[in-house]
Amino acid sequence: MKTINFGIILSGFLLSAVCLPLFGQQKALPRSTPAAENVDQQAIVNYLAAVKEAKQDLHSLMILRHGKVVSEQWFGDNTADKPHPLWSISKTFTATAIAFAISEGKLKITDKVISFFPDKLPPTISDNLNKMEIRHLLTMSSGHDTAPNDVRFTQGRDWVAGFLAAPIVHEPGNFFVYNSMASYILSAIIQKVSGEKLIGYLTPRLFQPLGIEGVTWEESPQGINAGGWGIAVKTEDMAKLGVFISQKGIWKSERLLPEDWFNEATAWHIPSRPAGVRPESINLDTKEIDWLQGYCYQMWRGRHDTYRADGTGGQYILFIPDKDAIIVTTAFVESMQEELDLIWKYLLPAFN
Repeated sequence: MKTINFGIILSGFLLSAVCLPLFGQQKALPRSTPAAENVDQQAIVNYLAAVKEAKQDLHSLMILRHGKVVSEQWFGDNTADKPHPLWSISKTFTATAIAFAISEGKLKITDKVISFFPDKLPPTISDNLNKMEIRHLLTMSSGHDTAPNDVRFTQGRDWVAGFLAAPIVHEPGNFFVYNSMASYILSAIIQKVSGEKLIGYLTPRLFQPLGIEGVTWEESPQGINAGGWGIAVKTEDMAKLGVFISQKGIWKSERLLPEDWFNEATAWHIPSRPAGVRPESINLDTKEIDWLQGYCYQMWRGRHDTYRADGTGGQYILFIPDKDAIIVTTAFVESMQEELDLIWKYLLPAFN
């Protein structure tokens, strides 16, 4: 079968080596070259050399400008057609499902969380629990002092009931704590109002229009997609979500979601900090840590006026709006900040 190949080899790295069967091009993102989109090819070469020197376990890299893929590569046994676990990038897919449900009138961002689960409420409903709204789940400001992750590991425990029974120490909207269980509750809400699991709800609304196939998503013992983790898709599927978000709900000239949602979803909403870090233990004035730049709707603000979806181990959809650029990575790295530092050092200046 005839293929299209864009590629060069550098020091053991496969740079932009892609084989796209012709029958798959219709669902693929448009391709271009670094030169055509005014991207410095040498900067990409230098970045990959720095990654190799730092021994970062990069699995894939895809660079887009003006909605076109200008460079793509996979490393080791990772391939273009192999789904990759995304961990917390799952949250951004979940938030997009909330956007569809709002646009269809199934819920409002100010709806009370307890209104969806009358059969799973604790015996006493605190004032803070009563105040918790969908928007607080989106911004990781549900009011928990620590994320109630233990409910996942208590045999026989209903995850929704466990989340609602956990102490709500702070008034919702005022205290950030990274909380994957909040994302799970968003998934449970989608299933409640639509009658479909999150993955089924997104299939005709997002996955099929964008040509995203072969999606898998972990479930709780109650049969609810995890929401905050557990999705696996291909690198190009991540890039498609990135293009859809950067185009503020438009895909192939068709508007699928309102622009206003994306203006809100990518904006700064609350001060943030890395998962598991207490606010009293860090200097909130530092400008050197990307996890201290604020939180959006299931995405992070970053340095250099960027925002991103990210997942444990170095999974990224990085948005650089003033460059009209997106950088997508899959990886298994110990320091996600060091991964970002190399991207900012070598790839950010590449967009001229």
